[in-house]
Amino acid sequence: MDLEGTAKAIIAGITARRIAEMSAREAELFRKARPKTQAAIGRGAKGYLGGVPMHWMKDWPTPFPILVERARGAVITDVDGNSLADFCLGDTGSMFGHSPAPVARAIRRQSSRGLTYMLPSDDALAVGLLLEQRFGLPYWQIATTASDANRFALRVARAVTGRPKILVFNGCYHGAVDETMVRMKNGVPINRPGLAGEFRDLTQATRIVEFNDLPALETALRDRDVACVITEPVLTNCCMVQPEPGFHDGLRRMTRETGTLLLIDETHTVSTGLGGYTRRHGLEPDLFVLGKPVAGGVPASVWGMSRDVADRYDAYNRTKETGYSGMGTTLSGNPLQFAAMRGTLEEVMTEANYAHMERLADRLERGLRNAIEGHRLPWHVLRVGARVEFICAPGPLTNGSEAEDAHAPELEAAIHVALVNRGVLIAPFHNMMLISPATTARQVDRLISAFSDIAAALAA
Repeated sequence: MDLEGTAKAIIAGITARRIAEMSAREAELFRKARPKTQAAIGRGAKGYLGGVPMHWMKDWPTPFPILVERARGAVITDVDGNSLADFCLGDTGSMFGHSPAPVARAIRRQSSRGLTYMLPSDDALAVGLLLEQRFGLPYWQIATTASDANRFALRVARAVTGRPKILVFNGCYHGAVDETMVRMKNGVPINRPGLAGEFRDLTQATRIVEFNDLPALETALRDRDVACVITEPVLTNCCMVQPEPGFHDGLRRMTRETGTLLLIDETHTVSTGLGGYTRRHGLEPDLFVLGKPVAGGVPASVWGMSRDVADRYDAYNRTKETGYSGMGTTLSGNPLQFAAMRGTLEEVMTEANYAHMERLADRLERGLRNAIEGHRLPWHVLRVGARVEFICAPGPLTNGSEAEDAHAPELEAAIHVALVNRGVLIAPFHNMMLISPATTARQVDRLISAFSDIAAALAA
């Protein structure tokens, strides 16, 4: 190993040696603060493949996963008694805080009435009306995850258009939907690196272009064989990329001109405000998907469609061969989901809560930006409503390729562990932070102070 070269290497404005030193120091502090956790899970939990119940739990940059004892509001407490101000919030699943009181009451109420019976409940009737009020589209279906909802919506798009292909933007994330697992490498579409057990060339059914590139989008839609464009309003599950002025207007115009449906996946951008980015910015999707926080942490998702798509799908169903549609799972649409969704939509997902979230998110954004500028780091900060992200590269970024190049995994991992050691938890997969209705100004200031201390140590 070229130690001298490593010592001189610069990553996002910081020497590799300083990053390595911080990583080692903070990892040791993490271990010392968690002897019970280390004994229980430090070498993996018995009975689980890879030592964890879900493989993503190994992706945290900490030496071993945090073993949670309880979570309430915007605080997580581990089995060693360490409390963390939680800005990860289940990577959006608990965006409105852990166990919001209306959702907890709804779960208790429904638990004595039955958990699943494949029939509607009174809560189901209320939720149908609430979804239209909140998100605008008139017709809805319920699934268990956003991955499922996206899969089902794309199946409808192909059915009503008779077209085989979909289109995604480079850097997109739509859960575990196979067709979306493509990337561009040196301008060439490829299967997303790292896919397990995938023997198909996914690029045969999927077109891919860069986000914000309207000329490329126009070319990709020209043959009129694309059933649906599926996109987030903002690229989020990478270094965040905002739409440039006119992008969404151009996207909607081009899809309409070519008879292509438009699916907006708001699973992450619902942080924007009541009704999500779609309502805030007046988007007009044909299909709409929302998962993660829609039921306050209970696994649930929703997918909606316009009246035109619903009419076309009804006509399709009258003529198609009888048999299983390939949509729906047995536990989807269960009464526990409806009870939790009703509590969330009626009492948690409110204008007042969003106003609180946005106010503190603005405070966090300004605090992080001041720390970055004060220490003269070549980084930047972005915010989408209650969602804030610091990016260890100059900005703004304009597409998925730039977002991928902006990642600094070693540096980001060191910062994440250092934040945990200072009582703050952020999302493990990227530098995302969420404000919930339960988050306090004191917690935000704690995060800003911790981040500033870490930035100072790195930039010294």
